[in-house]
Amino acid sequence: VGIVVIDIIALLVSFCGYKVLNWYERVAWIPVVLAFVVALGVGGKHLSDPPAEPATARAILSFASTLAGFVISYSPLSSDFTTYFHPDVSSRRIFIYSYLGFLLPIVTLQCLGAAVAVAAPSVPQWNAGYAGGNVGGLLEAMLHPVKGFGRFLMVLLSLSVAGNIAATFYSFSLNVQVFVPPLVILPRYVFSILATALSVFSLFPMCWLTKFSYCHRVIPLAIVGATRFYAALTDFLGLIGYWASVFVAIILMEHLLFRKNDPNNYDVRDWNLPRRLPSGIAAITAGVTSFGLIVPSMDQVWFVGPFAKTAGDIGFEVAFAISALLYIPFRALEIRLRRAL
Repeated sequence: VGIVVIDIIALLVSFCGYKVLNWYERVAWIPVVLAFVVALGVGGKHLSDPPAEPATARAILSFASTLAGFVISYSPLSSDFTTYFHPDVSSRRIFIYSYLGFLLPIVTLQCLGAAVAVAAPSVPQWNAGYAGGNVGGLLEAMLHPVKGFGRFLMVLLSLSVAGNIAATFYSFSLNVQVFVPPLVILPRYVFSILATALSVFSLFPMCWLTKFSYCHRVIPLAIVGATRFYAALTDFLGLIGYWASVFVAIILMEHLLFRKNDPNNYDVRDWNLPRRLPSGIAAITAGVTSFGLIVPSMDQVWFVGPFAKTAGDIGFEVAFAISALLYIPFRALEIRLRRAL
């Protein structure tokens, strides 16, 4: 029921267009911060610095790729939400705002999560709520002392996921028409409804801790995934991290090497002329072939590659390096054959 309710709220917000969506995103974080402040206020006395096993290189690399997965995955959607920005705004200013917008909440939440997870075994009620990696249960246990108000805050935390889904639905409706141009004859809300029917944020109980992971699932899979959300989320974000690394490497090579870091080398008049745009074959080929070395470098619950057994999860780093190196000759060949960028 919760999945359906959150999905419907997100659909209604995405229906209202960019201005309402932008306003909603600017205020949706407030109840989340309130919930965490209250949780720290009533549970902070239990936080301590108990002895813990030192982190291994494998654990650090896996954690880093997971973080990168749900942060960098926002970059393909960013252009959908910057259309109405004033073009005369400093690019440095946009970068600083975007960077801090990711850095501050992520670092804060990760530090809070680490402190609470370490302290949980020494607090029986927290430990019971955290059984099986149930982060939502852990937060509920932390908010239990404030009783009804705590339950109200848990509801707000669950509903806050609608902010992520609404933005995703909005982007989905745009990108479907970009990917299949003949579909422009259909109003965009049709695709928002389609996204609601086919996709949902499968692991919503964990989403307020990972606000930038855009993982979609068919509704039956979402309901099943909700019963083991932590393991499913970790598995999925690990894979997304590899894709994000490939995406960033190819984009950087295109912009820095082939476009010479010059915005004037992009002819915006060609945006709707497929024949004047790069075919994308070079990018797809580089991305797909790079997985020949990414897979042996993966360290996931369901698969550990031969390279990862000795070096840890270096799939993210290998993905970046290999896809960048492969893209250069493939793109150069494409430019030579097309005789145009």
